[in-house]
Amino acid sequence: QVQLVESGGGLVQAGGSLRLSCAASGGTNSMGWFRQAPGKERDFVAAISWSGAHTWYADSVKGRFTISRDNAKNTMYLQMNSLKPEDTAVYYCAVSRLFGRTASREYDYWGQGTQVTVSS
Repeated sequence: QVQLVESGGGLVQAGGSLRLSCAASGGTNSMGWFRQAPGKERDFVAAISWSGAHTWYADSVKGRFTISRDNAKNTMYLQMNSLKPEDTAVYYCAVSRLFGRTASREYDYWGQGTQVTVSS
């Protein structure tokens, strides 16, 4: 069983930055970030392999967000720069047993989410 706890969300002005963290207890493999805005589906944001050597990003965040992990601390991060109002959502971290997955149905464990609000 894997437990995930996100932190680092908050309110920021457009153009600002935030760094999200996801602390994991239990074994993890590939990990990812997803986000869900009110009334919308949960969308893929970024994913990272266990070693950190492989990363994947949604087109909407490429060049602005960076996913990373520190396995010694069992923690994954999402550095978000140049934030836009359309980035406003609840951000979730998740763990998948599979490599390089971007579909939420292929993730097995989820955190409770952290709210990110970007004001214009």
